[in-house]
Amino acid sequence: MKDRIRKPEWLKISIGANERYTETKRIVESHCLHTICSSGRCPNMGECWGKGTATFMIGGDICTRCCKFCNTQTGKPLPLDMEEPTHVAESIALMKLSHAVITSVDRDDLPDLGAAHWACTIREIKRLNPETTIEVLIPDFQGRKELVSQVIEAQPEIISHNMETVKRITPLVRSAARYETSLEVIRQIADSGITAKSGIMVGLGETPEEVEELMDDLHRAGCQILTIGQYLQPSHKHYPVAEYVTPAQFASYKETGLAKGFDQVESAPLVRSSYHAEKQVQFYKKETK
Repeated sequence: MKDRIRKPEWLKISIGANERYTETKRIVESHCLHTICSSGRCPNMGECWGKGTATFMIGGDICTRCCKFCNTQTGKPLPLDMEEPTHVAESIALMKLSHAVITSVDRDDLPDLGAAHWACTIREIKRLNPETTIEVLIPDFQGRKELVSQVIEAQPEIISHNMETVKRITPLVRSAARYETSLEVIRQIADSGITAKSGIMVGLGETPEEVEELMDDLHRAGCQILTIGQYLQPSHKHYPVAEYVTPAQFASYKETGLAKGFDQVESAPLVRSSYHAEKQVQFYKKETK
């Protein structure tokens, strides 16, 4: 069995906790909410919760897919909680968030794959928090355009869909999603006029040339914001880390992405899809003034 690569110093962080962290944890737990922060074992949870921000995960905490990089539980999900949209919206109000980020598990078990639940959640957040901007990180909805349209019609400010990795590695780590399908989702979002965003992990064995090819594909599809972060293997059962990409290489990816025409590129070892999302919405605000 291949030995796991030792984690470099730049990836070692201190979780810590403060009063804001404790209050965020209390709100999440008292409203029976799920977050990708905890289910995905995000390395930034201490920082984000300590600032009173969290990425809410709707549709339950059991995913119908089994991607080799993801720590979210896989299996047969429970029925949707019809009160969840209101609970999420109320929690956003309690946290006094100016920008909220929502994601979900894949719900391939549902006839509409969870699209109506998504739309309901966005509208409820807007109803109770009219000044709060919303970013959603959506699944591919199996490429069904009419379902992606339901999310678009609810009018969140930013819609993100992650490519996750380069074309060659996609079938090795994504259990059902296809590279071309994800690009089409991004294209549909961009064509609607809503800010399109995507994210990838590096350290899975990709080459810089493959990352640049992915950047070109995303930019042609209309993606405006790109996040790039280090893949961290959740457990020995998950896809192994091929390498820990250096901070210098992440800086190079950022420079390359901006040169290719992306409006914003967040690229660093601990960057995740929703990391510093409140900074990225500034781009949306500038564009709509």
